[in-house]
Amino acid sequence: MQERPLILVTNDDGIMAPGIRALISVMNEIGDVVVVAPDSPQSGMGHAITLDSTIYCDAVTNDEGVQLEYRCSGTPADCVKMAVSEILNKKPDLCVSGINHGSNSSINVIYSGTMSAAIEAGIEGIPAIGFSLLDFSWHANFEVLKSNIKKITMQVLQNGLPDGVVLNVNFPKLNKKEFKGIKICRQARANWVEEFDKRTNPQGKEYYWLTGKFVNMDHGEDTDVWALENDYISVVPVQFDLTAHHYIQKLNSWDL
Repeated sequence: MQERPLILVTNDDGIMAPGIRALISVMNEIGDVVVVAPDSPQSGMGHAITLDSTIYCDAVTNDEGVQLEYRCSGTPADCVKMAVSEILNKKPDLCVSGINHGSNSSINVIYSGTMSAAIEAGIEGIPAIGFSLLDFSWHANFEVLKSNIKKITMQVLQNGLPDGVVLNVNFPKLNKKEFKGIKICRQARANWVEEFDKRTNPQGKEYYWLTGKFVNMDHGEDTDVWALENDYISVVPVQFDLTAHHYIQKLNSWDL
């Protein structure tokens, strides 16, 4: 009998978020699951790690069928480090992160705690996938995603991923429509145009709320944003080597 793969599940919305509970239920159909996730929401943390304070990691019991669950006071990246170094004392066969409540397409991958957890696993040499749904609602419908999450996960387990590459998977928000399919995409060239909403509290001290709008400058039909706007599931292979390799030769021509 073939041994079931060991799967690490994490996220950035917190261990009790509906998204991660849905992801755990899918992974339990595929392998032996260990959950190490933040004890509170960590959205927008990017690849932050905890250096100047203590980290707590407590075993908890949540869903029937889960092998082990731990809630961690650290960031999503901390959770992966803790899982590999302290809880499992070995590398799992796969790490999945999510399902995030909200988009992680395009430039959002830079800020995302969900994707940073997947990238941290990739740095450790673990095949990894980040899953996100373009719906910020706590009561979003994650059931409609499960069959495609299972399909993508099984393909990663069967085919593997190259060193230094993880998958960023985003699902469009659908009501009564169905997904048109899965598109392999590139990251769209887009960014947030931020504004700070300046206010004054009753004591007269100024404070700010960060606001802004997402601006897509990329009109290609091979991008994640295009796919999502047209009811496709987007899959983007993400690498964490940030070297601009194409510019090395140019820099070598400088008088340095």
